[in-house]
Amino acid sequence: MHTHSLADYVDRLDRADIDGVGDLMLSSASKLERAGADFLICPDNTIHQAMKYVTCRSSMRWLHIADGVASEATARGYKRVALTGTQWLVESEVYPDKLAAAGIEYIRPNKDERQRMGEIIMEELVYGIFKPDSIAHFQKVIERLKQQGCDAVVLGCTEIPLILNDENSPLPTLDSTRLLARAALDCALRQ
Repeated sequence: MHTHSLADYVDRLDRADIDGVGDLMLSSASKLERAGADFLICPDNTIHQAMKYVTCRSSMRWLHIADGVASEATARGYKRVALTGTQWLVESEVYPDKLAAAGIEYIRPNKDERQRMGEIIMEELVYGIFKPDSIAHFQKVIERLKQQGCDAVVLGCTEIPLILNDENSPLPTLDSTRLLARAALDCALRQ
């Protein structure tokens, strides 16, 4: 396992420097390859925006977090999913590309909802702060998207499952981090 500082990634994301994000990922990949890794995963949804840049420059096999989510959504028969995550992620094509390839529709929260979710994630959840009104915000957004025909919600951030799960979400959840971990275990066992 290797990662650069979250601040290094955030700096590049704030500047929309996706190639710079990819360079950080490739730096980690190089270290992990030298350490003997057989394949690579990145449990951070947001920086998957750089995955196209990374995979063509890396000699290592990468598992894509959205592939596991799309596969699970297909297996569970979901037709239209709600997206949650950082504002950077939800406004990107990380999930839309993979979901569309699997024949699954998606709906993004509106701009104000995306902005507030991003603030909650970056100013609260990454610091272990879990406020009832923040949880309620996520639930309200998911309920609204349910009313628009979504039949599941992608928990597209490592921290969201700290406050949401199938017990308190208006929609069944697709926990991207958990699904990636399962995919990595399956891949490791097949090797």
